[in-house]
Amino acid sequence: MTYSMIACLAVLACLVFDLFIAKTSMIRKRAFWTSYAIILPFQLITNWWLTSRNIVMYSDNAIWGLRITSAPIEDLLFGFSLVLAVLASWVYWGRKL
Repeated sequence: MTYSMIACLAVLACLVFDLFIAKTSMIRKRAFWTSYAIILPFQLITNWWLTSRNIVMYSDNAIWGLRITSAPIEDLLFGFSLVLAVLASWVYWGRKL
């Protein structure tokens, strides 16, 4: 399984968790998109720093090849998944307590 496939599965899994398991529908809320807009530039800066200095390297056979600020697009997919999973979990568990 390639990094690209895992990144896509992570997005899908987090969407299923958000919409059908936790039922928080974070993906439909302005608060989620605002949070993501705040986090995204920091993710891009961090990814640029790590990949442009070859601290983190990716096999060309494992990624699509599209890069933003020298980091593969797959990193953005993982970042999106992490933000969605954390915020949906936060709301879900906040309701339970």
